[in-house]
Amino acid sequence: MTRRLVLTNESARHPFRQILPPPVIEVSGTREPLSDRALFALTFIAAFMAFSTFLA
Repeated sequence: MTRRLVLTNESARHPFRQILPPPVIEVSGTREPLSDRALFALTFIAAFMAFSTFLA
């Protein structure tokens, strides 16, 4: 059996998947870490939700 497309991933066994081009993997840039205020707000809200679920 000759294929018209050489795949890098041989797990694509279905004929339709064999004719598709291989997926393009995009590497996004590094994300900026949270600022001090955002980290404080996130921690405060998480602690408030945890405390309120213990009371409920």
